[in-house]
Amino acid sequence: MANGRGRDGRGEPNFDVPEGRGAGRGGADLRLSRADRPGGGVASRSRDSEDAGSRRAKPAAKGGARRGASSKKVRRRSLLGRVVYAGWVLGLWAVVGIAGLIAYHASQLPPIDQLAVPKRPPNIAILASDGSLLANRGETGGRVVGIKELPSYLPRAFVAIEDRRFYSHFGVDPVGILRAIGQNLTRRGVAQGGSTLTQQLAKNLFLTPERSASRKIQEAILALWLEHKYSKDELLELYLNRVYFGAGAYGVEAAAQRYFGKPAKTVSVAEAAMLGGLVQAPSRLAPNRNLPAAQARAAQVVAAMQELGFITAQDAKVALAQPARPASTRGGGSANYVADLVMDVLDDFVGTIEGDIVVQTTVDTNLQATAEKALVDELNAKGGRYNVGQGALVSMRPDGAIRALIGGRDYAQSQFNRATTAKRQPGSSFKPFVYLAAVERGATPDTVKEDAPIKIGNWQPENYSHQYEGPVTLRTALALSLNTVAVRLGQEVGAKAVVQTAQRLGITSALQANGSIALGTSEVTPLEMVGAYSAFANGGTGVIPYVVAGVKAADGKVLYKRGEGGLGRVIDPNAVGMMNAMMHETFVIGTAKKGDIPGWDLAGKTGTSQDFRDAWFIGYSGSLVTGIWLGNDDGEPTKKASGGNLPVEIWKTYMSVALKGQTPVPLPGLNRWRKAPETTASVASAPSPGNILGQIFGEPPAPAPRPNAARRPAARDSDDRNFIEKLFGIGE
Repeated sequence: MANGRGRDGRGEPNFDVPEGRGAGRGGADLRLSRADRPGGGVASRSRDSEDAGSRRAKPAAKGGARRGASSKKVRRRSLLGRVVYAGWVLGLWAVVGIAGLIAYHASQLPPIDQLAVPKRPPNIAILASDGSLLANRGETGGRVVGIKELPSYLPRAFVAIEDRRFYSHFGVDPVGILRAIGQNLTRRGVAQGGSTLTQQLAKNLFLTPERSASRKIQEAILALWLEHKYSKDELLELYLNRVYFGAGAYGVEAAAQRYFGKPAKTVSVAEAAMLGGLVQAPSRLAPNRNLPAAQARAAQVVAAMQELGFITAQDAKVALAQPARPASTRGGGSANYVADLVMDVLDDFVGTIEGDIVVQTTVDTNLQATAEKALVDELNAKGGRYNVGQGALVSMRPDGAIRALIGGRDYAQSQFNRATTAKRQPGSSFKPFVYLAAVERGATPDTVKEDAPIKIGNWQPENYSHQYEGPVTLRTALALSLNTVAVRLGQEVGAKAVVQTAQRLGITSALQANGSIALGTSEVTPLEMVGAYSAFANGGTGVIPYVVAGVKAADGKVLYKRGEGGLGRVIDPNAVGMMNAMMHETFVIGTAKKGDIPGWDLAGKTGTSQDFRDAWFIGYSGSLVTGIWLGNDDGEPTKKASGGNLPVEIWKTYMSVALKGQTPVPLPGLNRWRKAPETTASVASAPSPGNILGQIFGEPPAPAPRPNAARRPAARDSDDRNFIEKLFGIGE
């Protein structure tokens, strides 16, 4: 056992201390070496090899250098590998993260197989009687147009400035995004966004206008779906019909009508460029609000169109030399009052509207413009002097078809429709219903009544002049608007009969059956009054004023067509003749004398309410009935504006144009009851009026003139307003 191993090779304990190892007490070292511990051999060999390498490093410098270089080379490859590996892992996780993000936001959208382009809200195109467009109504403000209806440069204007790679990208344009980022960072030109037209369409169709990363992701997802489902031209058509242009206009047709007053298919290159540039910032670039900015943006669109070959250099030169300008609209567009009336009554004809419809109205564009000009010009010239702030005009054929309707001085300032909605005291313009009730009970134009003071209880109505003519005929009393005669007639027939007569002719407002009803104290609308007077113009048939002649769907299907209608006969033909004869005298000797139009038989009645708060005139020929109201919305008194001044002037200005070139139409029954010379003479010789009637009618003066005769013209010119105005709101 000299070598310390047994036969089986296992080592035997050896307690001899090797020389130089440092023995413990008694010379024996009983500590375990590293190799004697479990696993220690491996560690020991590693440490020993390192120690050996360290010991050999000095004597073998050359060999050591080679081995060191090799070791460093291995370590560099390992670092690069680790970086590549880490990058690959991070990239993989980024893809997974993006995919998860997309999947999450896609899950917030409806399932793709259930996704559909939402229906565009229906548009109501309101046309004049000649087929021209008066206004659009509905949420969009214009009808749907096909891309083939438009000039090629119009859709290309949007492509040029908003998405020049539209026909080559797949819904999302990385190149365009990078270009927009670069341009925005370098601040060259106008700041751009990276959204494609398809993305903008996706936003308009499906998403809210919020600006967030989440919405942009959903926008991109939807853009990809749209590109898969529709062709490029279909997408562009959808876009042009959905994009917002400001001022309540959605779609290129609405915008063309709103800003240029024409259909989209007729816009010029300059106008197309302005529309194309407008969608970037509709409020800031609206040409009717900031024309210089709109024109500057349009010039950039023109340059982009030329650069892409969408227009020729000559087209660009013309467009830049003659930039687009918005169409001017006087008074905010009085046709909007007509459109509002159409929308108020449309449900009665077509019910629920599912798609675009076209409404044909009875309105004449020329008469509408003439009426607006007559009213606005008069108020501009004299409104301040008379303290008159507002007015309304209604003009219709004797069958009730509205030809012009002005609901106020300026629609842009006030959309309240005074023609159809404002209820005001009509004053003496209500008297024809009193006279008609009397005629239907046996009176005639030549019936004589006493113009003298009258007292009913504590009420004592007076003529404005406080002068009285004594016995006068009804035709004279109505022409001169004598209050006491009207009150006497009202007492004779009864207030209830007066109310029933007015209602039979079409007055629908609540009327108070009292003594003052004879002087027009119950409030009515201009539309009601003009409709009721139409029965005098047409021979006795009651009418229901109407503005809608027909309604069609966009495909031409007839949804409604107006047939014959009305209230039937409401006045006996003989009574119509008498009423026309009496109201004709208003133009001959009465309060509307300065409104006469040579060559035409005309009739009508003026009216003024308490403290000159309301001034009316309703007059008619055999072919047209027109009523005017003037006053203030808050009921503030005017400065002596009466039915015989401003309203008559507006009426004559309008009717002179409206009747020009037409063959005069006789008033029904007028010739039978027209004042004859012998009737005039007999009235003039009546004892009470003295010679004043003879002077008025052009007859030789009778003997013994009355002392107050010289004051008669003043009574006539003052429109017979009286003391009762202050008590009951009654006027001429």
